[in-house]
Amino acid sequence: MQIYNIPSNTAETIILLLFLISFIIQFYFWVGVHSRHIFKRSAKKETAVHNTPVSVIICAKNEAENLKKNLPLILDQEYEPFEVIVVNDCSEDNTETVLENFKKEYPRLRTTRINRDNKFTHGKKLALTLGIKAAKNEWVLLTDADCKPAGGEWINEMGKHFIEGKSIVLGYGKYESKKGFLNRVIRLDTMFTAMQYLSSAMAGFPYMGVGRNLAYRRSLFFENKGFYSHLKLQSGDDDLFINEVANSKNTAVEYDPQAHTLSMPAETWREWVSQKQRHLTTCTNYRRSTKIFLGSELASRVLFYASFLYGVICSTMPLPIVFLFLSMLLIKILILKFVSTRFNEKKILLISPLYNFFMPIVNFAVWSTNLISTKRNKWK
Repeated sequence: MQIYNIPSNTAETIILLLFLISFIIQFYFWVGVHSRHIFKRSAKKETAVHNTPVSVIICAKNEAENLKKNLPLILDQEYEPFEVIVVNDCSEDNTETVLENFKKEYPRLRTTRINRDNKFTHGKKLALTLGIKAAKNEWVLLTDADCKPAGGEWINEMGKHFIEGKSIVLGYGKYESKKGFLNRVIRLDTMFTAMQYLSSAMAGFPYMGVGRNLAYRRSLFFENKGFYSHLKLQSGDDDLFINEVANSKNTAVEYDPQAHTLSMPAETWREWVSQKQRHLTTCTNYRRSTKIFLGSELASRVLFYASFLYGVICSTMPLPIVFLFLSMLLIKILILKFVSTRFNEKKILLISPLYNFFMPIVNFAVWSTNLISTKRNKWK
């Protein structure tokens, strides 16, 4: 007795094979890579007994209000010894006044300033380079003016990895939870990206970090000529640099809840898409191995859903294939559930199946827009 139909023509056979190949690749990424979040344990407290001096570096451009709210939370961290360096990058508001007032209260705060020059334009990379040059300590911990640490142990938690043999520490920079569907999409997108680059680092293939919560050795920065190889790009001060210098031995991961940083999310779809456009400008400059690694995940994800949908619409899909499809969905939901709990991200799990299906389309549309824009600028 036949319990399911075997594809009867070449087209159906090809679709079936494509589905099986994509399933195997997706299984590798989710079970072989992303499931490492389930077994990851926080670094032992003993590693932070002898605190390593650290310099926290913040680049600020017209960030007076954010500095008023967030800077005290960084200056009051329960860690010694550390300094905080704020680079005032051509601010036109009262950022300088705010910093001067804080310096009277906090001796550990140091500042430097870049004055506006109409003949010379620059991006964040110059400000960040000046901050790293001004740092007195070997380890630098980076965050943004619009970010705040999740608690008073932020530096201490990240500092667990400031040990011999490690040169990079990747942290999680999350967004504040607010009402609305857009906020859930932003937080899920941020968590999914973090799940990918953190689990890849745990698997021995680090490829990026985020400047909202990232630490590395000052010597590593200068030995690799800082941002020289991608200085012409406005973005990439975090992910491109890490993509160049990170390897399986020198990179550590920390995502204890106290090690998180929090930022204010975009409030409109247009603002969020604009952010994604900036973020996706750097992916074409990744190492070839990184592009193959990420491209295979993305391509297999698209193929996984497309081949299954085609098979369901155009033919009778064999029951084992339906079982594999549902099993993969269950695996993804379970791992995302665990990751969202560990990252303390709430009310985003229900939209994860839709996100997993539609986000490749959104990313492709944004990437295509960037590509068209770049070509137009070259033609001018």
